[in-house]
Amino acid sequence: MADSFALVHSPLVGPSTWAATASCVRRDGHRVVVPSLAGVVAGGPPYYARLADTAAAAIAEVGGPCVLVGHSGAGPLLPAIAEALGDDVRAAVFVDALLPHPGRSWFDTAPAELRERLSGLAHAGWLPPWHEWFPPGTVDALLPDATVRESFFAEIPTLPLAYFEEVAPDAPSWHTVRCGYLRLSAAYDERANEAEQRGWWVHREDADHLAMLTQPDVIADVLARAATAVG
Repeated sequence: MADSFALVHSPLVGPSTWAATASCVRRDGHRVVVPSLAGVVAGGPPYYARLADTAAAAIAEVGGPCVLVGHSGAGPLLPAIAEALGDDVRAAVFVDALLPHPGRSWFDTAPAELRERLSGLAHAGWLPPWHEWFPPGTVDALLPDATVRESFFAEIPTLPLAYFEEVAPDAPSWHTVRCGYLRLSAAYDERANEAEQRGWWVHREDADHLAMLTQPDVIADVLARAATAVG
């Protein structure tokens, strides 16, 4: 097993997404780094490169071999992060995440209905915070603890449509990295199926998209199993 875990949050939310699970992973004797991507997208394009460089720099400070773990929108960033870290990446685990899509944008991979809905939500080229994309109470129901919910919501940024329109770069050395997929919610069934078709290790957990906040012990346990199976 690798010496450390790098838990990368989606640019659509904040680093507290991983805080509870990171504590459980540390308790189990592993080193953990949770790079903060806060404010990076607001700095302008190229978004993928800036996000990957920021994450890689934080992970490199810990040093040694690691398992890259990406949740949700962090999935497409893992190839560029791995490219920057080189041989220190032993494996990658996608957690209810989008898959890498080099040569295509986020919008290119999304259903037309979702693209149209998000474009309709945008004001002056900027989207509202992620939890406001859904009917009122949808995300609240996943986070019943008010303190956890408020901390999570406070970190959610507004993002430009341009981020979703940027083409993801290729990362040639990425193709040697062994990968696994942890599916938490039915919305990511298709991605888990595709990961399985690619020959990846896949685990399906009966949970929800934000289970790392509410079931950190479960997620930490599965990540340890994933690291063993994949790395």
